[in-house]
Parts: sequence; structure tokens; C-alpha cells
Amino acid sequence: MSIYSEIKPEVRRLADMCLTHNSINPELYSQYDVKRGLRDMNGKGVLTGLTNISEIISSKQVNGESVPCEGELYYRGYNVEKIIENLPDDNFGYERVSYLLLFGELPNKEELKNFCELLSFYRTLPTSFVRDIIMKAPSSDMMNTLARSVLTLYSYDESAEDISIPNVLRQSIQLIALFPLLSVYGYQAYRHYHDGQSLFIHQPDPKLSTAENILRILRPDCQYSHLEAKVLDIALILHADHGGGNNSTFTTHVVSSSGTDTYSTIAAALGSLKGPKHGGANIKVTKMFESIKETISDWNDEDAISAYLSKILNKEAFDKSGLIYGMGHAVYSISDPRAQVMSRFVEGLCQEKGYMDEYRLYKNVEKTATKLITEKRKIYKGVSANVDFYSGLIYRMLDLPMELYTPIFAISRISGWSAHRIEELIGSGKIIRPAYKAICPHKDIPTIDSIRMDDLTF
Repeated sequence: MSIYSEIKPEVRRLADMCLTHNSINPELYSQYDVKRGLRDMNGKGVLTGLTNISEIISSKQVNGESVPCEGELYYRGYNVEKIIENLPDDNFGYERVSYLLLFGELPNKEELKNFCELLSFYRTLPTSFVRDIIMKAPSSDMMNTLARSVLTLYSYDESAEDISIPNVLRQSIQLIALFPLLSVYGYQAYRHYHDGQSLFIHQPDPKLSTAENILRILRPDCQYSHLEAKVLDIALILHADHGGGNNSTFTTHVVSSSGTDTYSTIAAALGSLKGPKHGGANIKVTKMFESIKETISDWNDEDAISAYLSKILNKEAFDKSGLIYGMGHAVYSISDPRAQVMSRFVEGLCQEKGYMDEYRLYKNVEKTATKLITEKRKIYKGVSANVDFYSGLIYRMLDLPMELYTPIFAISRISGWSAHRIEELIGSGKIIRPAYKAICPHKDIPTIDSIRMDDLTF
């Protein structure tokens, strides 16, 4: 084992001390009225800021009372489902939505053309960046590779520390353009050096959309169908933003409020998104379905599906966490609008790819899980499939490797992060600093023994 990976017995003993001295009695959170996870007792997020960028609706006021409703998602006041519905069939929408998030209005034809040309102009990595940075010490985790690449781009930017809005906007457009290259090239390097696969680095086509270029540079033959690119484009649109309070976007606000540079801010957001409770959730859904398919021979047997999902809820199956991944959301109750849209598009892709049996399995699990969770869990609101429930299936049908599932999320969300960063820099001007209540009792200093370096043994 490498010295960088070895956990010595002394470290394990010290870890036990960490557990002892960092455990907090859960009753104290109620005693001091602390909103754990910045949520109240009903799971509703504590209001910590204002935003013009996106809005999540999960309830409506009826006769003065808050009543759960079908979920809705708005970007800059526009319903996302309607944006998607009104896209021309031969057109792609992620660039249009990125423009909307950054500038506040949907672009006209000329504005969209100019914006796409800007993205194409900036979709070029510095000379030798792939060889000197991406190819060196490739990581098994593409989110770490992506974060490292973003931080390294700081060194190539002569105005890296300039946080004026024109410069931050320039950096943001560059990162929106470059994220597909940084993610896919990082994966190609890893599969070559660690898996012994052939290495190919395709250049993006300036006339193609973000979704089309992802498929083009990922696949050995650069080939893809219009439906494949269209469904990936829809996934990018749906993941582009989700209010100011999701973990990675809140991280963007917090770090931006300190006045730091764009590259450090986005690297912090990437670190947040990497977490399995956030951007990595669709990987958990995919692995859970692999377990279901291995266990249940008849995918149409609802009783067998119900029995296995009950075992998952009882911590007897899969990862024994008690969670049916892809079900439920921190905000939505009756429905997640993103899952609703994905469900419609995934059916068409399943038909094209010959995955209809799997599609029916997903629908059966969705229906059964909703019923079981409602019966077996004390929940303050309804439960429904969330966006992660179907996104993993879509990515698998697109032949996207699992290592790229979360980076695809980041490729989409970078436009939202950029918009929120600019909003924070223009906004309050105050560093975000919530309060923490100290509960450790004050102590007298004990006698401190002295130690000399030559007393140490190695």
C-alpha cells in the first residue's frame, strides 16, 4: 500500500478521539432551535437569500394554507417544461437556456447565433493542455479530474483574479464551452492508462451543439443519432439550474461572497456536486437497478418487485441504507417536473434502442416504490420519482460510461453556477457567514509536557 493511502494504527486511534470529541447530542439541535441542514422541522429550506435566476414550486396557497401541488421549475420566470415543448424539433436548447440563465431573457435568433459563436470560439484548450495536464496522473474519478483542470486553467488566465463582471462573464462562457472537453478527455486518458484502451482525442465541431459535441468527442467513430443528441440536450436543460439553495449552487454563492476567483469558486462547486447525496445520486440509482435485475427474474412480477423493494427499505438488500434511490426529493412532493419530462423522452429512446422491457421495469419500480414509501415511512409530504430516477437509464442507453454521469451534470450546471456567481458578485457584497452555537464547556489549561524532536522514534 502506498504511503499516501496507508492508515497507520496510530491514525485509527486518533480517529476514535475525533469521534468522541466531535459527536453532538441530537437533542441539543432542538434545544437551541438549530435548523439542521438549513431546513426546518418540515424539511423546508431556511430562507438565506434572494435570486432572480430560477424558482422551484412544490406547493400553492389555497385559502391561506400551503397545499402540495405538481412540481414546477422556472428559469428566469419561464416554465422549463414549456421552454422544452416550444423547442423546434431540429434545434437544440441547452445553449438557449444558458443564455437565458446568464442574461435574463430568451435570445432571439441573432443573439443565439452570436452566443453559440462565442462558445465555439472559446471551445479550445490552451496549447498542450491535454498532454501536460489531462494526460498526467489521470484519476479514476472524473470529477476530481475536472476540478484539477479547472484550477489549472487559472495559471493560463492573465486576468484570473479580476472579478469585474465583464471578466467573470468571459471566464464563465469559457468554462461553459470547455467543460465537455475537460470531462471527456479526462475519461479518455483514464481508460487508456488504467484500462489499456485505445486513446483517441477528437476535436469538437464548431457547428455542433454542446450535446452533439459530447457524443462526437466521446465515441470512437464520432457517430450519433438525432434522437440521442436531442435526449442528451433535454437532460442538459433540465440539470442547468435548480434554485439557489441546492448544495453546489449554495456553495457557489458562499465562495463567491468571499471575493475569490472564478476558478476556485467553480472547483468548490464541483467538490459539492461530486457527493453521492447530490450529483452522484443517479449512479446509486443505476447500481440499485442492476441489483434489482440480478435478483428478480420476471421484471413484470409486481409482487416480486414489491418484496425486493421492501427489503431495501428494511435495510436488508442492496447497500442496506434503507433508501430507494431516485425516489423522493428535498423540495418536491407530488412530482418532480424534471422527472416528468425525462419520463416522456426516455420512452422514445427506449423504443429506438430496444429497451422497452427495462422501461416497463422502471415504471413498475416507480409505482411500487411510491406506494411502499408512503406506507412504511413517516413523511411530511408526498413522494415521487426525482430527476435521478431516469437520468442514469438515459445515459446508459447513450453509451455514456458511468464515470461521466456526474460530470455530465456538471457540464449542464456550470451555466447555472455562473449565473449565480455573477448574481452574488453584483448583489449584497457581504460575505456569507451563518452562526454556529458553541456547546463545548470552557476548560482550564493543564500542565503541558515538553517534547524534543530527538525524542521521536521512526
